[in-house]
Amino acid sequence: MDIIKILQHQKNYFKSNITKPFAFRKEHLKKLKKNIKALENEFAEALQKDLGKSEVESFISETGFLYPEIDHTLANLKEWMQEKPVNTPLAHFPTSSYYTYQPKGIVLNISPWNYPVNLSLAPLVAAIAAGNCTVLKPSEFTPYTNEVLKKLVKNTFNGGHVSIIEGEGHIVIPEMMQNFRFDHIFFTGSTSVGKIIAVEAAKQLVPYTLELGGKSPCIIDETANLKVAAKRIVFGKFLNAGQTCVAPDYLIVHKNVFTQLVDYLKKEIENFYGKNPISSKNYGKIINQKQFDRLISYLDEGEILFGKSKEQYQDNSTNLKVFPTLIKPNPNSKLIEDEIFGPILPVLTYQNEEEVFEMIEKSPNPLSLYVFSKNKSFTNWCINNIPFGGGCVNNTIIHLANPNLPFGGVHQSGFGKYHGFEGFKELSNLKSISKTSSSIDIPLRYPPYSNFKEKVIKLFF
Repeated sequence: MDIIKILQHQKNYFKSNITKPFAFRKEHLKKLKKNIKALENEFAEALQKDLGKSEVESFISETGFLYPEIDHTLANLKEWMQEKPVNTPLAHFPTSSYYTYQPKGIVLNISPWNYPVNLSLAPLVAAIAAGNCTVLKPSEFTPYTNEVLKKLVKNTFNGGHVSIIEGEGHIVIPEMMQNFRFDHIFFTGSTSVGKIIAVEAAKQLVPYTLELGGKSPCIIDETANLKVAAKRIVFGKFLNAGQTCVAPDYLIVHKNVFTQLVDYLKKEIENFYGKNPISSKNYGKIINQKQFDRLISYLDEGEILFGKSKEQYQDNSTNLKVFPTLIKPNPNSKLIEDEIFGPILPVLTYQNEEEVFEMIEKSPNPLSLYVFSKNKSFTNWCINNIPFGGGCVNNTIIHLANPNLPFGGVHQSGFGKYHGFEGFKELSNLKSISKTSSSIDIPLRYPPYSNFKEKVIKLFF
């Protein structure tokens, strides 16, 4: 496979202007939704093999997640594409002004392994809506899902419009970026790899969107409904076995409700996954041995409140499943420094707002933040004083699933937003236009400038 030939074909396809009309964009968004639905079962089977996801979880977090995004885009796309008139200063008479969104060109979408369908196709929806051509580079760690993605792309698009390029990321991505100038790069993944992408993109001044991660805190104060909080925390944390960029990474619990909350969390884990989550069909597995070993190494970093110790994994009989674990971390533990990205949940305690702020500042600017409280003053303090990308009050992760809400990080958790209009805007070139009539030409603005002209000009400005 000659990658550069594929990319050049896409460039020529975009230059033909075929992707720009509203009818073309609408047709392919509809076709994409129809073909995702047709392949739902195949995606579910592939996701079970790659990540141990149940059929329902695959629908909730992968294929089913995409339908509202596509529907929202279809319902609003015509309006988004329209020219937007704006006011023009009187001094510019006889001029009218407007701005319009136009396609950027060829978008490279580099997606991760943890949500290989969702995070490949949600940015693609935005790219199609904006009139672009797209190269999808899925993770090499989800081979079964990639086969279904290839089938979807083949059934839905001309190769010049959307193509898939596979291979080891550290080889294929530099080859593409160094030998071809993309018009936008969309990357979802780790902060460390995001930095490499940013450096490569900067060499050719290619704009990019980075959807990264970080340590997303979950704060529970003493006024919270602890039973409800526990259920929603367990759902958000242990979905996809904790391999979710917006999952609560650690809890900051008021000292007065620490014991109560931990008891509720234990009960909800058992309610969700049974006495032995390792054997539950509703509980996923870790993507590979390397990540499994990394997660198990954390179990020496504190007091296990619920779950298994490191020694209990020595027989290697869990099939890459890590027991949902609650842990009270040691001071200076890696659990406090590293993004965990797995089903291990550190539980910290606080007594006042200053302590909360200090804890979060150790890993600042998280992708998400969650607050469980009935105290409006406290929730407003958290929202207004802690920098983060987005989040929820009295819930976890659902902000990600609302196409009306922009999604993205801040500083080291990423920048650039997408979903709904924000995705369309992110992958469009915003053009500003002033249109002046040539039937009237006011001589006041031109030299030579007399005292009279000067006075009139100053009056207008």
